[in-house]
Amino acid sequence: MEIKVDHDWKLVEFWLTKADQEDAALREYLRQQYSIYKEKNYMVAQFHSGTENLYGITRDLLLNNRKRIAQMEVQREKIVENPNLSTSYYGGVSVQC
Repeated sequence: MEIKVDHDWKLVEFWLTKADQEDAALREYLRQQYSIYKEKNYMVAQFHSGTENLYGITRDLLLNNRKRIAQMEVQREKIVENPNLSTSYYGGVSVQC
């Protein structure tokens, strides 16, 4: 487990490994720590290690974002090429149909 405390921002971060997440004694300790920091008006955040492949998930997210950007660029080009077409709403972008 890693604990980061930022007194300027009144923020406490608890970073838990997979093993930490299963430790009952540690969970009790964290409850006590949350109470202590809450009384001091700190925001407490808890982060858990995931079970997925970080590389694969990040790659898929980036590929999806690139695909969406390319789609939006094509739609914008259509608008510029033919401004007389009717407008509709597609995926958060106003496009011409």
